[in-house]
Amino acid sequence: MTDALSAHRHISFTAHYTGYIWYSMGISHPVFATRKGKLLAKLVHPLESWAEKYVGGSMRTTLKQRHQMIDDHLSALIQQYPNLQVLEIASGLSPRGWSFRQQYPEIDYRELDLPDMAQMKTQALKQIDQTSPAVLSADLFSADFARAFEVFDPNRPLVVVSEGLINYFSKDMLAQLLQGIVQYGQQFDQLYYLTDLYPEPVKNKLANFIWSSSKLLKWMSRSAFGFHFVSPPEAAQFFKQAGFHTVTVHQPTLAFNSTQADTSNLDQQDHLGDLVWLIHSQWQKPNQPEQ
Repeated sequence: MTDALSAHRHISFTAHYTGYIWYSMGISHPVFATRKGKLLAKLVHPLESWAEKYVGGSMRTTLKQRHQMIDDHLSALIQQYPNLQVLEIASGLSPRGWSFRQQYPEIDYRELDLPDMAQMKTQALKQIDQTSPAVLSADLFSADFARAFEVFDPNRPLVVVSEGLINYFSKDMLAQLLQGIVQYGQQFDQLYYLTDLYPEPVKNKLANFIWSSSKLLKWMSRSAFGFHFVSPPEAAQFFKQAGFHTVTVHQPTLAFNSTQADTSNLDQQDHLGDLVWLIHSQWQKPNQPEQ
């Protein structure tokens, strides 16, 4: 399948923005910072600054937050499984593959994106390290996605990672994606999926503004961008219906307050007001111990 035929090709413009923001924050490499990304960041900078002052967060602050959450959970899985394999889907211009291959040379870390972005990312990676593996190319809703799982060793655990992706899909499309990950990953004894998720901003004082901004992003990306879940149990149940056995929703507020003196007034069942959550899902073969 070619990028020109993908119904999701328009989403890739956000990869340039996020790639540049990560670079500007000092957590990426210059090869992942494009001129297009710099222009987009400059255009939205006034709006971002306003949001950080009056909303309490913005796209760029949640970009850093979600990136760190995924990194932390991925690092924990690597500590648990030193021979872990990683498939980062819709990896865009994220520095995670390059960074984790440096930190953990024993893991097998592969990235996947639409053809045009996959080619661009591969060229960027080769500028840093000629031994970097080529980025896999596939549309997540095509048969090519199933083939991506075939490059991995079924005798080693696998984690699928995505960032800034699933809110661009309708709930039906998201269910299809989750079911595909479970179906294609059933050859592995342990299968994990780490992803960020933007819940409905029902606890935010400027929820209407955030909703309006999401509609603009939906139009710009020509996607089905939306907020699908109000509470952690609702999101967890959706992932379980797709085939995952255990699903944990991590809210930054709960994680932060867990280090404080009193957490008795916090409830994992409630939406605590964070702009972004992390979903940690697991599927395991029958008779395998749950991790």
